[in-house]
Amino acid sequence: MKWLLMPRHNKAVLSSLFRFSSFSIFRPFSSKIDAAADDWNPNFVHPSAIVHPNAILGQGVSIGPFCTVGSSAKLGNACKLYPGSHVFGHTQMGDNCILMTGAVVGDELPGKTVIGSNNTIGHHAVVGVKCQDLKYKDGDECFLRIGDNNEIREYSSIHRSSNPNYQTVIGHSNLIMGSCHVAHDCKIGNNNILANSSLLAGHVIVEDYVHTAGATVVHQYCRLGSFCFIGGGSVVSQDVPKFMMVSGDRAELRGLNLEGLRRRGFSSTEIKGLRAAYRKIFMPMSFESGSIEDRLEDLAQHEELGQIPVICSMIQSIRDSFSDNRRGICKFRHWNAS
Repeated sequence: MKWLLMPRHNKAVLSSLFRFSSFSIFRPFSSKIDAAADDWNPNFVHPSAIVHPNAILGQGVSIGPFCTVGSSAKLGNACKLYPGSHVFGHTQMGDNCILMTGAVVGDELPGKTVIGSNNTIGHHAVVGVKCQDLKYKDGDECFLRIGDNNEIREYSSIHRSSNPNYQTVIGHSNLIMGSCHVAHDCKIGNNNILANSSLLAGHVIVEDYVHTAGATVVHQYCRLGSFCFIGGGSVVSQDVPKFMMVSGDRAELRGLNLEGLRRRGFSSTEIKGLRAAYRKIFMPMSFESGSIEDRLEDLAQHEELGQIPVICSMIQSIRDSFSDNRRGICKFRHWNAS
């Protein structure tokens, strides 16, 4: 092997890389330890890592070769940084977070990146850096907040907010697959799945239990309602109401996300009611059924369907999409009996 011909100190560093997972070559690091810790478990920092003495480390933190931890960073208990990962700026990470090789978290900008516990940041992902909005002004504070139990896979990018009045927010238990992009000021709820190369422009809102298939593109200021499904390769330029499925360029309503509703434990009565409600709203039996607002009102007053909570939630989701400063709903085909 060629590296055997290198100078002795280079061989030692490279050799230690191959033994990183065992932590046998780590030395205890006596930088600033979280004062809240009652019992101190030693941290392990590779000799080639650069950890600022003002950085705050919890108990049992492991920092691998060629990592960087900045002066304003705070790492929770049992965080693990794999080789070549970096934490910059005012960044706070909760307990048991993992940064895979090449991951970058935080930026030397005014503002803060706050990440909860049990999060994994994938290989070469970039999280909490400056946004790509030209309206951003140098010196403005910008923010990113991420909850707990999220998995952010390789080469994804998540940006801070565009100004001090906003913040980019990601909730809990989300799976953000490889090469996804979450732009400035997005709000992502809980238990969502963004498949590979899903791209969210600025100010997009993703509610809960949303599933985007691969290569989905979402326009600025759109809202994806809870339990909706976005077909692969879709370009979403208007809101997707709750429980619905869309696909295409530009994305059109294709019906209810029936399989997703079943998987999430919706009862047969709820699903049957949603199907009947969908037909009344989007598949009227004649051209004399009035506007969509009329059909929503008729459904809300329906003796049976209007009393089912999930149908009321769907009606409200559609109505909200037509309010001021919203983009309306994705196009739908006007089916009728004639």
